[in-house]
Parts: sequence; C-alpha cells; structure tokens
Amino acid sequence: MTRRLLVMLSLLVVMTRPAVAAELRDVRLWAGPESTRVVFDLDGAVQHSVFTLDNPHRIVIDLHGMSPESVRVANQATGQGVVQRIRSGKRDAKTVRVVLDVNQAITPRSFSLTPSDQFGHRVVLDLDVPLSMPTARAQKPAVTLGEKLITIAVDAGHGGEDPGAIGLAGTREKDVSLAMARRLAALIDAQPGMRAVLTRSGDYSVGLQRRVEVAREYQADLFVSIHANAFRKRELRGSSVYVLSNRGASSEHARWLARRENAADLVGGIEIASKDSDLASVLIDLSQSASLEASFDLGGRILNSLGQINRLQKTVVQQAGFMVLKAPDIPSVLVETAFISNPQEERLLRDPKHQERFAKSIMAGIRGYFDHYRPQMPVVQSADSSLIMRDLP
Repeated sequence: MTRRLLVMLSLLVVMTRPAVAAELRDVRLWAGPESTRVVFDLDGAVQHSVFTLDNPHRIVIDLHGMSPESVRVANQATGQGVVQRIRSGKRDAKTVRVVLDVNQAITPRSFSLTPSDQFGHRVVLDLDVPLSMPTARAQKPAVTLGEKLITIAVDAGHGGEDPGAIGLAGTREKDVSLAMARRLAALIDAQPGMRAVLTRSGDYSVGLQRRVEVAREYQADLFVSIHANAFRKRELRGSSVYVLSNRGASSEHARWLARRENAADLVGGIEIASKDSDLASVLIDLSQSASLEASFDLGGRILNSLGQINRLQKTVVQQAGFMVLKAPDIPSVLVETAFISNPQEERLLRDPKHQERFAKSIMAGIRGYFDHYRPQMPVVQSADSSLIMRDLP
C-alpha cells in the first residue's frame, strides 16, 4: 500500500511539474544567389508561426515555448543576404518573437527539423529571392550552324550548414570541394568554346534536386561533382570516380558513400513536403545506354589522370546510387579527390597547390573526353557575351 501511494505521488509531481522551456542556442544565416536561409538552433522541439508585414518589409516568426534568455541570443545575430537586421523580444511569457527586416517583399517558407548528425532541433526559414532574367539587346542575332558552346556543370559538394565530412585537423569537405570547383571552373572558362556553370559559388546550401536542375537549365554537356572522401578507417586513402547505378553499388564502401551523400538534404534541411511530382521527372534513370556509356568514358579518363598525381583507391570507375548524378541525358560523374579522413590526404586537400593539381587532372580528363566527342548544333551568335553567365542567375 505504501509503495502504491509513493508511485501515485510521483506521477502527480510529474504531471504538475511545469514544462521545461526550450532555449535558443544560435541563429545562423546563409546567403545564396537564389535564397537566404535562417536557421534557429534549439535544444528542444518547439511550435512556430510565421507572417509578413509591409511598409517596411518584415518577416515575423513566433517561437512558442521558449525561455526568456532566447531573446538575447536572437538579438546577437546579424543580417545577411536579404535580411538587413534581426530584432527579438518577448511576445508573452512563453513566446519569443523574432523580426527580420528584409530589403524586399518575400514569401517565406518555414519548417522544423529533428536532430540529424551534429545538428539538434532546428526551425528553418527559407527566403527565396525573385529572379529577374537578363534582357537581350535589340539587335537580331545571327543563327548559324556551328560547334556548340560546351557547357560543363561543376558541382561543389555540400555547403552552408552541411559541412560534409570533417578531417582530424578540422578541414571541412564543403570548403575544399568549393575551392577545387572554382579552380576547375577557371580552367574550363580559359578553354576556347567552353564555359563552366557552378551549382554553388559560395558557402550556402543547394539541394540535390536543385543541382541537377541547374545542369538541365543550362543544357550542360557534362556534370562533374567534386567531393572529398571519408571513411571510418582512417588508413584508407586514394582517389576514385563514380557514375550512377540503379541496380546496386559496386562495393560496400560505394553503398556507404552513396547513403552518406544522399543524406545531404537531411543535414542541410530540405523541406520534403514541398517537393512535387517534378522530382520524378528529374530522377530519371540514367542507366539508359548513351548517357551511362559516356559517363564511364569520362570517368575513366578522369580516373587515369588522377592516378598520375595521387594513389587510386579503385583503379576502375565505381557505381553507386548518387542522387546528384541522376541528370537525364547528361553524362555525369562524381569525383572523390582524396580521403579527408586520412591525415596525409587531408593535408593535400588543404594545400592550394595540390587543389590546383586535382583541378588540372579533372580538366585533362574532360579535354580527353571532348577530343573524341564534340556536340554540334545550331547556335545563336551574339555580340553580347555578358549573357553567358558562369554562376547561377
């Protein structure tokens, strides 16, 4: 009887104990050319609501069930991108109101994320910027049949709040992949008849689907995704090249790697509910003969070139189900330049001179590929070269 009474008293204490308020740990902003992302890092799950105000333009987000200390944390954040200033205050005893002063009218999208990898609970606010297309000059361009301007989509892996793999010395995959992507883009742009399109040109998140869409929008002839490998065995080292497989990976490590890379949207915070049937059209099976055969050809040339400056982890092109390689009708490869989890190769990845060597090796493979294949089509010749952009619009 005494034990039962103690259990009942304990339950009563738990039921009457006030709910612990969540605390705001940080406010992080990532500004890209198409969107500004605001991330609220929390130590627990909370409800939120968002609305906008005009004259001047403001976005208001109410975080419910928050501690008063969270106001101080929010007020320490500084603006980026379309966000000019961040202000915060108590709306009531359990609600913190955060006001974002923005420089234009924007329709925000918000969603919550549960803990993933090194991140805890988050509330994410995406502020998409309306894009304006460049206008052509009044003169009518001449149309001739000639060699097509070769467009190569260069994809720097990860970005923004998704750092990718991190080496023992703190090297982040997103940083070295962007550095090598920029170097490769510069080499491509220096080639007559070629241009590079970077899927991201700075430190911001780009969803896997959007990376594929960029290649399609620019009618890219190749898609090259640059990464730094990682594995739990730190002695593993070497370069490798992957193409798409929808029928199974070529090794257990390939399967593990694909799972890690495909989870990038979960780490970066993609609102799955916002995706529609267009995703199905983007994720078309690349196993159709021509594109996959071309991908193997390109991958083999890049792999052979990389073998001249670094040890190869695999001497043949590997296959795995990377979502970022599923661009229809575009030969696509994913290059794992070196193992960031290996201390020796992490030093190589940090070295600007070796970053240039990696970029030149990839470029050599691309040149070899186009020595045997150069697409031709009717092209519009215009004196306005400014309309050819390397970065996103």
